[in-house]
Amino acid sequence: MAAVFAAGVGAGAINSVVGSGTLITFPVLLATGLSPVTATVSNALGLIPGSVSGAIGYRKELSGQRRRVLRLGAGALLGGLAGATLLLALPEDAFETIVPVLVGLALVLVALQPQIGRWVQRRRERTGVPPRRDGGPLLFTGLTLASVYGGYFTAAQGIIYLSLMGMLLDESLQRLNAVKNVLSAVVNTVAALFFLFAADFDWTAVGLLATGSALGGYAGAKVGRRFSPLALRILVVTVGTVALVQLLLR
Repeated sequence: MAAVFAAGVGAGAINSVVGSGTLITFPVLLATGLSPVTATVSNALGLIPGSVSGAIGYRKELSGQRRRVLRLGAGALLGGLAGATLLLALPEDAFETIVPVLVGLALVLVALQPQIGRWVQRRRERTGVPPRRDGGPLLFTGLTLASVYGGYFTAAQGIIYLSLMGMLLDESLQRLNAVKNVLSAVVNTVAALFFLFAADFDWTAVGLLATGSALGGYAGAKVGRRFSPLALRILVVTVGTVALVQLLLR
């Protein structure tokens, strides 16, 4: 119980700043004897308070992004529901091959975001096409597909969100991180609500994770908001690299 609670605190903190908290909680839940599916659904429900508290901690950065959050949140809701459905319909190892590829590509995009941003800006200046505040259909489609993955297995979902938004939106990384926290909360919530009617939970694990992640999420947001763009990008790439290695070794 102490290990699950501590994992919840750590996951809540790291999810609010970067993402990939599931790579802390999931192995701990498996070590307690839970099956992979029960661990996944219990993890999804238990980390909701952490996602919500992380979003609250970033509320200043959310200012002026209401329309964007509503639009992208609709895609996250649809994608999360589809991913939760796939979790119960597909074999447990269905995403094992594609997950490391997605995470690796996302890390490259995050690391190269400044260069990509400058290239996009120069292209806009040549063509005279103004940037779209919501990222257009490409971002909506990409985040919806990423949310399908998030509803299936949430590990490194936040890093994929940040890479897509960083490439297609002209915003600071901190403001994008705030949107990422809201989208993660939407996906976790809709997936967990679906699982309530279709899967078995371990309620002790859910309670421990919920309490720990709520504390960790708010604390992580308080710390993460102070990071410079470079420090935050380095942290994202570092945590993502550890997550990628862990996924490849599983």
